[in-house]
Order: sequence, then structure tokens, then C-alpha cells
Amino acid sequence: MQPVLSYLDRLGAAARIEDVWQMFCAEMERFGFDRLLYGYNRFCTEHNVGPWKDALILSNIDRSYLKKFIEEEYYKHAPLSEWAMHNAGARPWEVEGSDAADIGEARARVVALNRAYGLLAGYSISFAPPAPRTRAIVSMCARPGMSQQEVNALWERDGLLISVIANMTHLKIISLPHLNERACLSPRQQEVLNWVADGKTCQDIATIMGVSMGTVEKHLRLVREKLDVETTPQAVLKASFWNQMFVLKG
Repeated sequence: MQPVLSYLDRLGAAARIEDVWQMFCAEMERFGFDRLLYGYNRFCTEHNVGPWKDALILSNIDRSYLKKFIEEEYYKHAPLSEWAMHNAGARPWEVEGSDAADIGEARARVVALNRAYGLLAGYSISFAPPAPRTRAIVSMCARPGMSQQEVNALWERDGLLISVIANMTHLKIISLPHLNERACLSPRQQEVLNWVADGKTCQDIATIMGVSMGTVEKHLRLVREKLDVETTPQAVLKASFWNQMFVLKG
């Protein structure tokens, strides 16, 4: 129990997602899970996990695997994806059937991809959503040589402890500022958006920042384009979901 308490103490003190993720990967490797994939999205629908570019994705799996699984959207057909959309909790990596005729062509491609990269046995945790349209999951692959039967036995013994660690880590991650494919605002763009959130008009912001109205409007246009939204209030909301408003710069 002492190592876990030490982990939770360090977790509470961590201020960057990068540090939290490194800590979590090291802790899960101690239990036998050496490859992890975490995804968190605030823009899901009832039957869709939402655009991957809006998600926070953390992983220590080979980049070539992630290109297919994430960017080519294999994840939409992963064996546990539909279950994770409607359930919270932990579940082993067990796929119904063993060939395309049993599990469908799209899902069979995912299974084949996982096998090609040695992602053969593991467990996934779907986290309880803190708000509507929010989904988060971490998939944990067991070290090479472990069978699913061995993983299930490990979970029977340590699953509750692992789930507590994973849930506390997830809550820490979503409390910190994070970046994804869209959340790449420049310091000036972020400053303008912060003033908008404070209720300032474009004229107010121009005066405060010592720039022209045209410059302020240009910053806001670029912000809307980067965040893939139509209005400035939508941009404020989206940036706030990613904890990118009023961020302290280290």
C-alpha cells in the first residue's frame, strides 16, 4: 500500500500532464502493463466518440500504430469502443469470435492491427463521465508473453487498486491544461480570448493590448479557425473545456 500512497502524493503535486503521464506509465508497468493508450474527449455524441482532433490522446505505443489506430480512425471499430460509449468500469480484452465472419470486417482489421503490434492481452477502463458528451478510456496492454488468462488473474488480485490509481490519474489529467491537434493558440490569441471571456469588447481589448481593432478581430478569426468553431463564444467554451483559459505560464 505504501507505494500507492507515495504515487498518489506525487500525483497531487504534479502540475504538468507530461509528468502525470510518465508517472502513470511507470506505475502501470509495475503491475505488468507496459503499453498504454488514453483518450479523453468533451465533444462526443450518443453514438460517436467525436473527432480525434478534439481529443486529448496520451500513449507510449509505437507512433506507426497510433497513426493507423487514431488518425485513420480504427478506434471507431475497436472491440470495446461501443461498450465504452455506454458503460463505465473495467473490462478484459476479449473479442467475440475470431475471424471477420464473426466480428465484422472493420473490427477484424483492428484485431489484426493489434496482433501485428503485439497488443494481445490487457484490460481497458472506461471512466465515469463527469458531464454529458464526455468520454474517457484507458487501454492497458500486458507485457509480452502474458496471456489474457494471466491478465485476468492479475486483475482479480490487483484490479481494484489499479482502478483507483487509474481513476485518480484521470481526474488529475482532466484538471490540468492540455493540448491536442486544435488547442494550439499563440500567446496573443490566448490573451485576446481571455479578455473576451472577461466580457471585454473588441474595442476594449484593442485599448488594453495597445493594438488596432482589426488586429483583435484577426486574432479572433484565427482562433475560430484553429478551434473549428463558428462563433467566438463557442471558441471560449471549447478552450475552457481544455483548461486553456487563464493559464499560468511557467
